[in-house]
Amino acid sequence: MPVNEDLRRERARATFDVKQLTHMLDGGSDRTARRRQLQAIIERDPTGIFSNDDNAYLHRTDRHVRGLAKHVRMVELCRTLGIGDKYDGQVVMDPDFPVLLAALADDLPTALHWIMFVPNIVSLCDEEQQRAWLPLCRDWKMIGCYAQTELGHGSNVRALETTATFVSEDQDGTKGGSFVINSPTITSAKFWPGTLGRTANHAMVIARLIDGHGKDQGMHNFLVPLRSMKDHKLLPGVKSGDIGPKIGYNVMDNGFAQFDNVKIPRRNMAMRFAHVDERGRYSKKSVSAAASKISYITMMQVRAHICNEAGKNLAVACTIVTRYSALRRQGYASDGESELQILDYKQQQHRVFPLIAASYCFFFTGKRVMEQLKDIEDKLVSNKSISKAAVTDIHASSSALKSFTTTVAADGIEDCRKACGGHGFLQCSGLPELITTYLQSPTVEGDNQMLPQQVVKVLLKLVQTVQDDGDLSDYVSCDSYGLISSLQSNLKGVKEDCRIVSEIDVMNLDALLAALCHRSARLLVGVASQIQGSISSGKSYQEAWNDALVEMARVSRAYSQFLLLRNFMEGIDGEERSGAIGVAEVTVLQNLARLFALYWMEKELGDFLEDGYVTADHSRWVRSAVLQLLDCIRTDAVSLVDARDFSDFKLKSALGRYDGDVYPAILKAALRDPLNHSDPGPGYEQHLKRLIAGGTGTYKATVSRL
Repeated sequence: MPVNEDLRRERARATFDVKQLTHMLDGGSDRTARRRQLQAIIERDPTGIFSNDDNAYLHRTDRHVRGLAKHVRMVELCRTLGIGDKYDGQVVMDPDFPVLLAALADDLPTALHWIMFVPNIVSLCDEEQQRAWLPLCRDWKMIGCYAQTELGHGSNVRALETTATFVSEDQDGTKGGSFVINSPTITSAKFWPGTLGRTANHAMVIARLIDGHGKDQGMHNFLVPLRSMKDHKLLPGVKSGDIGPKIGYNVMDNGFAQFDNVKIPRRNMAMRFAHVDERGRYSKKSVSAAASKISYITMMQVRAHICNEAGKNLAVACTIVTRYSALRRQGYASDGESELQILDYKQQQHRVFPLIAASYCFFFTGKRVMEQLKDIEDKLVSNKSISKAAVTDIHASSSALKSFTTTVAADGIEDCRKACGGHGFLQCSGLPELITTYLQSPTVEGDNQMLPQQVVKVLLKLVQTVQDDGDLSDYVSCDSYGLISSLQSNLKGVKEDCRIVSEIDVMNLDALLAALCHRSARLLVGVASQIQGSISSGKSYQEAWNDALVEMARVSRAYSQFLLLRNFMEGIDGEERSGAIGVAEVTVLQNLARLFALYWMEKELGDFLEDGYVTADHSRWVRSAVLQLLDCIRTDAVSLVDARDFSDFKLKSALGRYDGDVYPAILKAALRDPLNHSDPGPGYEQHLKRLIAGGTGTYKATVSRL
């Protein structure tokens, strides 16, 4: 197909091999080939069910039903292609499954089944339970959701009110005893879980366990049937439905559920790490301190997935705005005749290029966190030793990264929409749906304003260990280990020298990483000192903690930036060592890493100036370096987004088309609107006709006197 001349010229300027970068992002040329094969299957499916052309015109109910139809067709394709997770004593994830899902370019109402429900069974249920339930999940007979959040409580898990009360066989005749699930208050209604509203027939319910002696044993997981597996009708005692229209993501049936004496078998309690016997006696199984934290694994896996998705969603927006900016012309060049590409304006570059850098940065971090979690899981499964510090540390880093990456992605997607001017406001640009769907991410799986507390709580233990000259051996493999040297200097009052000693050093990635490390450690020590000072002045620990919340957000943000740059640098090095990329690809990726670091350093210079780590000269060097990097990246901007290899089907955008044929596509989309399918349009006969004709009643025609 003919390609817009501006885009053709941009692609011809690339300083690196786009295919090599694409293969790196996919995990190898074979994975790229397989992804494209699966994409083609979806995009050319003869049923046409996967088309997204009319999404903007569908009623909420129709959109949900369409999502169910897509899911069923996807399952049919999976069975035909032999794609699916295997279960033979343990779950083996099929790498083709997430690729096929991504190829759909749309969300499915069943998403929480494999994102949270199945991983929860794998992590928290014993082998007998897994043997009973996982095959049903695999065959889509059991469709599940994860029901934790309640109407009255979200982040404060300890305050959840749903109860699961043990009832013995003697009391109700159920062999082996049972649990009775109740929602004792209006605020205890489960509210918000995805897939809960109309799709799921089971829920993994987080409830307060009341044992056979009436003792509250805290929160545990219970598999609760919601709907009949024969006719999908709600079971007795279960009141459930959809929570109603949302700002976006309306294909998903986020739901509510209330339970009124819903009885489940005793063995429907997740029993890998805790147990209630037939007499209602509660016990915890003997496991290592680290293994006892495995309940974090599912949550951390989801947060790692969210971090990875932040990069992908941001990359979609960057692809649209970069291609459009390369062909959209506005204003005149110095010759007064030719219009300028808006991608040549520094302001546009400053809006877009740091977001391209962030999207690549998030890719490397998402990959690293998933590898760390896989390593922890493997060690736990094989009963190898793992320190509690390692588990809590990755909990802190995944919390910090989830908060930062989703904030940057949500704000960045909206900035990309604005950077497309008026056309970015059109649904056919692909950006409005992208942003309204993505806007949930800063809130789900831990509100971004709350997560910094979890980050700081873990990191303060490291500060205390360093301050007490304690044993740091458990931290050697931890993300926070990189902070230790700077923490020691800050705690001893030893001034760290900035490694950027001349203007040329501002491009040195090691020096930039050292600066981010110093800032992170200094702010962390500052929060520890602030809390201790507040307590010394007579405030309670809770009051002192509350007073420090604003600073905690700064600590979490600084720690995230340190981790992201480190992961970016190490990821580039690893890909180069493996031979996946060459010198040209390394160079362009390192420029993105530099831009990521310097952009955030420029935005938050006060943190570095505060203790004299940098000077006014450094500030000027940083700003100058950002502008230099914009020039470097300008040459490769279109090719960098092309390397993500998003098809037009995936982008769903008239503005981001690969061929650049934007303006006919916009007009074609306009003509597709049902408002344009009749002449005169809807409403003329009922309303406009008598107004224009000067009819009586409330409609009075005004005749111009001109």
